[in-house]
Amino acid sequence: MTWLSIAQRLRGWATLVARPSGPPPRPTRRNLFFDAGLALAVAVAAVWYALDGSDGPLLVVQDVGMPEPPAPPPPEGPDSDTRIQGTITALACSAALVLRRRFPLTVLCVVLAVTTIVVSDEPRLTFYALVIAAYSAAAYSPYRVPTIAAIGATTVAVTIAHDSALPVVSADYVPLLVLVPIAVAADGLRRWKLRVEQGRVRMAELEREQAAAVRRAAEDERSRLARELHDVVTHNVSVMVIQAGAARTVMATAPEQANEALLAVEAGGRAAMADLRQVMGLLSRDDDGSEPGDPDDLAPQPGLDRLNSLVDRVRAAGLPVELTVTGRVRPLPPGIELAAYRVVQEALTNTMTHAQGSAATVTLDYGDDRLRVDVADTGGTPVTPAKSGGGRGLTGLGDRLAVHGGTLVTGRRLTGGYRVQAELPVEAS
Repeated sequence: MTWLSIAQRLRGWATLVARPSGPPPRPTRRNLFFDAGLALAVAVAAVWYALDGSDGPLLVVQDVGMPEPPAPPPPEGPDSDTRIQGTITALACSAALVLRRRFPLTVLCVVLAVTTIVVSDEPRLTFYALVIAAYSAAAYSPYRVPTIAAIGATTVAVTIAHDSALPVVSADYVPLLVLVPIAVAADGLRRWKLRVEQGRVRMAELEREQAAAVRRAAEDERSRLARELHDVVTHNVSVMVIQAGAARTVMATAPEQANEALLAVEAGGRAAMADLRQVMGLLSRDDDGSEPGDPDDLAPQPGLDRLNSLVDRVRAAGLPVELTVTGRVRPLPPGIELAAYRVVQEALTNTMTHAQGSAATVTLDYGDDRLRVDVADTGGTPVTPAKSGGGRGLTGLGDRLAVHGGTLVTGRRLTGGYRVQAELPVEAS
């Protein structure tokens, strides 16, 4: 093992030691006020003790019948230099406690440095501040290894610096020193249990909300897929049904017309299959999210540029359609064009299914800030084999337009027939 590898390993260990094991403390304003009050109380007590300088013996609990020891002579008061040094030491250690939550390890090091540098005969000047600083470091510092090392160094330094002159406690205060920590520990345990229970309740609520969101997303996705499949399949299948019925009617008397109708059925079936492959291609992505490799699956969704082809297919199925485009024709977002295309497709499909023998008009108006689509028919008789779809197509159109902020108005005309009007907002240009 070379010196370079040893240095790299030591540097890695140092990095691990210095790495925080948790988030840094973020004390609240209430915590800061409490720490300021605690530091002030410790400072007042320590400064008073430094100025008073009386470290007389504390009360000693004696057994009954034991002779009373002779009273010691009164201690001599401290000189001015001792009082000044003790006051500065007490203020330095107490003032550091204000930041005991925000910088717990730094506060411990500061108090420890003052305690070891300024060796005093009165350990009470720094002992209590040192105990509070050590507790704060253990409770709040995110640097666990340096904290443990600092607390160990604190214990050794205090033992060496003050030897056995550590402050003692009178027997009168022993019950207080036992009961207060027990009360504090019990209160902390109660608060911890409450936080755990609140966290469990909150976690259960989040799980329920997540399950509800997953169900809503699944329902929305099913509705979207049903709407898309309806829009893709219904038009072509309706054309195929009408053409097949016409072929059956004229097959015996006009074989050529029957042949043309069957060719239209075949073309409609091919178009339906192509649209279905396109929709299913979106659902059958590879596991890595890539698109299928079939070029037909990569065809874009229909837009207004394919509106003429749609009208031609409807005309070939026997429905006279007049297409009118007004305004300044320009490319629009794909979602807007797809929604407008589906409106025309659904309206013409309903006309072929429910108004045989009628004529239809399609008006596309390009406005400055909106696109208006109007499809109207003159009315007719329903195709006998056709069955009502329950309004699913128009409901799906309303949902599709609502995604883009559009509106859909449908209803019968006063002069006869049916009208479908849609309006989609577009960016002004």
